[in-house]
Amino acid sequence: MADEYFRHPWNGYVEKATTSYTWLWALLFGPFYFAHKGAWRVFVIAMFLDTITAGLLWLVYPFFAKRLIIKNYRQSGWVELHPPSGRQR
Repeated sequence: MADEYFRHPWNGYVEKATTSYTWLWALLFGPFYFAHKGAWRVFVIAMFLDTITAGLLWLVYPFFAKRLIIKNYRQSGWVELHPPSGRQR
């Protein structure tokens, strides 16, 4: 799996949104990984659900971490950058 990059539309800042180990970081750091990535809405919801399920949520959340991070960047207006195909004409 390739890394995902997004560019901020106003200032051109490029952020590496996800890696192939996103699930591992979400498993190890829990909701704080989402806070680190700037997905504050996901962070708050995850903290709430984590307290309700007594931590069992983190057996499921890492499977959706990459999708949630990408969705957060898209909803925030960041532009997804597609890597070059490697073929030049």
